[in-house]
Amino acid sequence: MSSFDKWRFSRRAALRLAGLAAVGAATGRSLEPSSLFAQETPSSSARPTADEALQLLMEGNARWAASQMQRPNQSADRRAVVAGAQQPFAIVFSCIDSRVPPELVFDRGLGDLFAVRTAGHVPDDAALGSIEYGVAIVGVQLLLVLGHERCGAVIDSIEAVEHNESVPGHINALVDGIRPAIAQVHDQAGDETDNVVRAHTQLVVDALKASQPVLGPAVASRRLTIVGGRYDLETGVVELIG
Repeated sequence: MSSFDKWRFSRRAALRLAGLAAVGAATGRSLEPSSLFAQETPSSSARPTADEALQLLMEGNARWAASQMQRPNQSADRRAVVAGAQQPFAIVFSCIDSRVPPELVFDRGLGDLFAVRTAGHVPDDAALGSIEYGVAIVGVQLLLVLGHERCGAVIDSIEAVEHNESVPGHINALVDGIRPAIAQVHDQAGDETDNVVRAHTQLVVDALKASQPVLGPAVASRRLTIVGGRYDLETGVVELIG
């Protein structure tokens, strides 16, 4: 089985996407790949719009914060339904922090979310490709970038930057990813860590909105909405920012 087969990305779809890109390059127009791949997603129910998806997330978070979880789509029946196909209604790009699992924070279940996670929600090629896959191939219309209170990656990045300390291995990529936010809020009053978390989340949102060739055109054509949020570890509440 080829890698395209494993990803359910058909050869026909690949050729159509390549053709679309060629036409776009020749005409100078941004052409949307997501409409080409409707056949790759299950059609048993209509996917929520971006506004509806965000409402579902925030309603679920309100239940989580109030300890009134419904735990939807976590049954054996649901497992059987999504075994053959999936139709997630949102992508959540968040930190790997063990205290912020998206399915719990938003009180969702199997097949509801694409969860993309890196330390400090620093986007790299794999994370960006995963997000693009959800948008271009699966047709998800909402992307939520979720920062959180007292983020360890942010705290350690601030320490490394302000004291000019070296970090081991590829951890430096995280520091470099968070560095612009540290610089942006350097003279800002208030809690430095939280200021950086909020600034970094907004910078990631802005970068994803401008990303080419998939996300930017999807945002411009209103096929994708990207929003930012901040999770409070103590209250469990997600606050939309930006």
